[in-house]
Amino acid sequence: MQTKPRVLQNARRRLRDLLAQREDKRGLLIAFEGPDGSGKTTQRKLFKRWLQSEGREVVTTKWNSSPLIKPLIKARKAIRSLCPEEFCLLHAADFRYRLETVVLPALWEGKTVVADRYLFTGLARDAARGLDLNWVFNAYAPLLWPDMVFYFSVSPQTSGKRIAAVRTPKFYEAGQDITELQDPFQSYFKFITRVIQEYEALSQVFRFTTVDAEQSIYDQHCSIRELFEKTPRRPWAEFNVDAVLDWLARAPQREEVRLEL
Repeated sequence: MQTKPRVLQNARRRLRDLLAQREDKRGLLIAFEGPDGSGKTTQRKLFKRWLQSEGREVVTTKWNSSPLIKPLIKARKAIRSLCPEEFCLLHAADFRYRLETVVLPALWEGKTVVADRYLFTGLARDAARGLDLNWVFNAYAPLLWPDMVFYFSVSPQTSGKRIAAVRTPKFYEAGQDITELQDPFQSYFKFITRVIQEYEALSQVFRFTTVDAEQSIYDQHCSIRELFEKTPRRPWAEFNVDAVLDWLARAPQREEVRLEL
C-alpha cells in the first residue's frame, strides 16, 4: 500500500501533467495597473471591446468586487475601523475569492481575463501604508502572475487633478488612515505620491509594460494594441504552476481533474 506522501506526490505529478497538456489551450491573463486617475479603467474597457471584435471571449475582474468579501470591506471602511494589516488581509481574501471563482476557471476554459487592478494594487497600497512587502506577498500567496501587465504611469499632480475634477477622495482612498491629514485632497496627494513610488519600483522589478497615461486616450489605446500583438506568448512560470496546481487539487468537480485523479 502506498504511503500518504507517495499518494500525494503521484496526484501532484498527474496534475502537473494535466496542466502541461492544457498550456496551449489556456487563456491569457492581462492586468491593467496604475494609480487612481491614470485612466486604466477607460483603457481596459476599450481593450476588452477590441479583443471581442477580434473574436476572443473575454472575462473582466475588478478590484474589491467579490460578493463574499466586498460587503465586509465596505462596512469596515464606513466606520473607519481598518488598520493597515486588516486592510491588506481583507483585500487579499477578496482577491483570492475572485482568483479561484472567476479568473482560474476562465483561464482553464481558454478565455482571456482582463483584470482592472490586480495583485500589484495591493502591493503598492500596502507598502505605501508601511507594511513589509514580503509580509504582503505571503498574504496573497500562492501567486498567479499575469501574462502581461500594463502599467499606466502618471505623476501625482496629474492623478490628484483628475480625481479632484470629479470627486472628493474617500477616507482610505486618500490615505487619511496613515497621513492623519484632515484635508482629503492634501492627504490624497501625499498618499498617492507614496503609492506611485511603490508602483514605479514594482514596474522595474517585474518588468511591467509601461503606458504613458499623460497621452491622449486614442494614442494610449493604439499603443496597448500594438504592444499586446507583438508580445510573444510564454509558458507559465513555475510559481504560476504551483498556484494552479493548488487550485486543481481543490477542484475535483472539474471533469478533467476527475479523469486524471
